[in-house]
Amino acid sequence: MDGDPPPRHRLRIPGGALAVALLACLAGGCGGSAHQGSGQSLTVYNGQYPQTTAALVSAFEKATGIGVKVRSNEEAPLADEIVLEGSPSRADVIYTENSPVLEYLQGKGLLAHLDASTLARTPAAYDSPAGDWVGVSARASVVIYNPKLIAPSEVPTTAAELADPRYRGKLALAPAEPDFQPIVTSMDRRHGKTATLKWLEGIKANSGNHIYSDNEAVVSEINRGTAAVGIVEQFYWYRLRAELGAAGMHTKISFLAPRDPGYVVGVSGAAVLRNSRHQAEAQKFVAFLVSPKGQAIIGRSIEDEYLFHGPASPGELPFDRLQPNSITIAQLGDGAAATALLRKAGLL
Repeated sequence: MDGDPPPRHRLRIPGGALAVALLACLAGGCGGSAHQGSGQSLTVYNGQYPQTTAALVSAFEKATGIGVKVRSNEEAPLADEIVLEGSPSRADVIYTENSPVLEYLQGKGLLAHLDASTLARTPAAYDSPAGDWVGVSARASVVIYNPKLIAPSEVPTTAAELADPRYRGKLALAPAEPDFQPIVTSMDRRHGKTATLKWLEGIKANSGNHIYSDNEAVVSEINRGTAAVGIVEQFYWYRLRAELGAAGMHTKISFLAPRDPGYVVGVSGAAVLRNSRHQAEAQKFVAFLVSPKGQAIIGRSIEDEYLFHGPASPGELPFDRLQPNSITIAQLGDGAAATALLRKAGLL
C-alpha cells in the first residue's frame, strides 16, 4: 500500500501500580535481568494490550535468557515508524491487534519469512498468505444490544440492516477502530464500493452523536443505556463483564447471520522485521507467541480473544462453531480501500 496506513487505535493503559510499571516500560523498554546477562536482546514494537505482552515477555525471558525491550503504541503509528526508520529499523518484531497493518508492512517488503514450524501452529487461513507473519489469536464481530432499549426480535441480523432508518439514534459506532476496517472491506467485496459507501452514510446518520473513539466507549455507552445497539468484536463485551461483574451488565451479544459480510474474524499477529539484526532471537519470540506456553498466557489474559488451539472463555461460543463470512486474509488486505471509503463517508 502506498497510501496511508490503517487509522489509529487508542493505547490501553490500566490503572494502579500496573499502569506505573507499564508507563516505565513505554519510556525505557521492558527488558528483564536476562537483557543484561545474556548479551542477546530484542526490541518488540507492540500494538497489542500491554498487560498481556508484558506477561509474554516475562515468560519468554525466563525460558530463553533473551532480553526483550518493548515499545508500545497504536499499531499504525508503529508501522509508520518502521517504514520511516528504513534499514535497519530499531524493531526486531512487531505484534499487532489486527492483520491489515501486517499486510501493509508485508507489501512494503519489510517482513522476514517465518520459520515453517511457527506457521504450522496456526491454521493457514489465519496466517500471512506470503508466510511473513503468523496469526496469534482471533476475535469475532458481534452485535451488542441493550434489551431495555431494543427487543431481541428487533436486533439486526445482517450488517446491512444497521443502515436501516429504524435504527436512527439507536446505533453506537467507533469507525476509527482498526477492528471496524475488516467489516468495511468485507462489505465492499460483497456489495461493491458504491453500495458500501451508501451503507456507511446510512450508519453514520443512524449513529448521530453516538460516534465514539473506541469500542470500549461503544460497549460502555450501550451498557449505560445511552445507545441501544452496536457492532464490535466479542472480546470487548467479555472484558466489560470482567470489569463490572455479571450484575453490572445490562447488555447481550448476538451473532449476525452465518456468512454475513459483517460477521468477520479479525486476527492478531506477529512478524519479524526483515532487517532485524537479531533474526534468530526474533524468530524464537514469534514462535513462543504461538507455542502452547504462549497461548496459555494469552488465554489467561483479560482480553478474551480466541485461541486457535484452546478453549473459549466460559460462556463464549467456541471458535470452531463460528460461522463468519469466508473472506480471506489476502482479501482483507491492508485496509487501504476501507480507509478511503470511511473518509469519503465522513467517518474519519
